[in-house]
Amino acid sequence: MAADAAQKSLAGVFHWTSSDALIVPPTDPTQSTYGVKDPSIVYADGKYHVFMTIAGEKGWGLAYTSFKDWSGAPSAPVVILDARSGIGAGYHAAPEVFYFAPQKLWYMVFQSGPPTYSTTKDINDPTSWSAAKPFFSADPEAVKDANGKANWLDFWVICDEGKCYLFNTDDGGRFYRSETSVDQFPNGFHNTTPIMNAARRDDVFEASNTYKLKGTQAYITLIEAMGPNGRYFRIWKSDRLDGDWQPLGTAPMNTFASSDNVSFKGKVWSRGVSHGEMVRAGFDQTLTVDPCEPLQFLYQGLDPNTHVDDYIKLPYKLGLITADGPNPVSALCPAVKP
Repeated sequence: MAADAAQKSLAGVFHWTSSDALIVPPTDPTQSTYGVKDPSIVYADGKYHVFMTIAGEKGWGLAYTSFKDWSGAPSAPVVILDARSGIGAGYHAAPEVFYFAPQKLWYMVFQSGPPTYSTTKDINDPTSWSAAKPFFSADPEAVKDANGKANWLDFWVICDEGKCYLFNTDDGGRFYRSETSVDQFPNGFHNTTPIMNAARRDDVFEASNTYKLKGTQAYITLIEAMGPNGRYFRIWKSDRLDGDWQPLGTAPMNTFASSDNVSFKGKVWSRGVSHGEMVRAGFDQTLTVDPCEPLQFLYQGLDPNTHVDDYIKLPYKLGLITADGPNPVSALCPAVKP
């Protein structure tokens, strides 16, 4: 009985081990590059595809790399998408990529101010992405401040059998949801509603991502927060995408990943865990994660000794954390007895 209690206690919190930095700012002959951020990752056609924000002296843009296994990530070439594809120049950041099976198209969702998307039939060809298009014809009233300015960022799309939902944060403590039908997607998003409103803006800050748990009726949402030990992620659970979100686990602040529960095999190269994405079990619009397999999360990390005041110049790199032992998500694996 004591062993069972100890196992359940361990399953209430997360513990992670981090890789070294795997993807670093590339050399760009047209500008100085400062950091790579905000990764989205899918595994398709026998390799990992990583889309990311690149920060440079020209501003914010999008980039892409691919590799067969993690050992190949550090040497994989990084392609600047804004210059090489139909997306074109301008402010673009925080991508999310998935295959929308009903249309047999890959979608990249990103911010360019409002939520925007680009498509391709071939994820292996970084030059093939289409010109960027907005999801909304006008900013919803729900995301406007008292002066009429829209405050929304880090857009995330996930679909169930009948609807597609667009989630976003606002750097102000609020988490929003919009919806459309699968048949209408990418058009028809409406009913933009705040579904979470934190007392402190830092507790629900940005970079949300939402997933279906394979073999269950459960969904999880991760949202980045800011604490005394740097940026970290919190986790919530719901039984439906348009349902209520409840904290998952027994850790303080329902912590998912932070400087307090991530260990490093070598040098501690990052303080905190910032904007990232789970390694999924598939690549379609359901954004499925397998709770029965070891969880992995590709994140942006920042050297603890960094002293840079200009946000765009922060030298972010990308690394991978892997869950150690039982945790609140693995406890939802259908094969795990309660």
